[in-house]
Amino acid sequence: MPELPEVEVVRRGLERWVSGRVVADVQVLHPRAVRRHLAGGEDFGARLKGHRIGLAQRRGKYLWLPLADSGQSILAHLGMSGQLLVQPHDAPDERHLRIRVGFDDVQSTELRFVDQRTFGGLSLHDNTADGLPDVIAHIARDPLDDAFDDDAFHLALRRRRTTIKRALLDQSLISGVGNIYADEALWRARLHYERPTATFTRPRTAELLGHVRDVMNAALAVGGTSFDSLYVNVNGESGYFERSLDAYGREDQPCRRCGTAIRRRPWMNRSSYFCPRCQRPPRAAS
Repeated sequence: MPELPEVEVVRRGLERWVSGRVVADVQVLHPRAVRRHLAGGEDFGARLKGHRIGLAQRRGKYLWLPLADSGQSILAHLGMSGQLLVQPHDAPDERHLRIRVGFDDVQSTELRFVDQRTFGGLSLHDNTADGLPDVIAHIARDPLDDAFDDDAFHLALRRRRTTIKRALLDQSLISGVGNIYADEALWRARLHYERPTATFTRPRTAELLGHVRDVMNAALAVGGTSFDSLYVNVNGESGYFERSLDAYGREDQPCRRCGTAIRRRPWMNRSSYFCPRCQRPPRAAS
């Protein structure tokens, strides 16, 4: 699943190539792509036509396009394989093209939603007073948000009485962090993924947040992490942070810090990657 850096890369592309343009027409080519818009594809297209797209927005892993002249937004669910691509009008249709959005201007590009596995989609929602689509109003701010409250995060972390990786993936506590960047930040902080949150001091929490921010900013600088052709920006280009990963996906490879082989353990229907020497498990977890 795309995490904050990958979604932010797409948001920046939409801000450059889509924000400010007026929707001329919408073609929904697969009903599952608008299944979260309960009124269906025809209604979805009709409600967008004639509206100007506002500044592309993101909170954590969630991306949306406000309609500048209304109180609604287009929420994009990228799912496992969703792509928002800006393509020339005459470019061949992608094999898994699901939605096409044309604009009322002289630019020769359109917005396409492509989704091989059809787990993602677009939907239209009312905005809250804070400008968020109402269905994601419960999502916490992300660590790259200027309004993120480090102290409030620490207090909430201590109250959760859970383990640190579970807390990092809790989008109501801190948004944008997924399996990849949780493992990377924990490796940098020398923390085992089963470390109880109740044991965190303020300095330890601050240190971890610093590593979360550092790894996300490093990923952003190279376009995010792309393990295959499904993770691309609006121009279809892949990111290169995979080459810089220190823990995730590196099972049996030497730790870049101490040389010990990185291990992988099943965790909540996922995997956790860690260095058994640098990230020693808490006694209860060992």
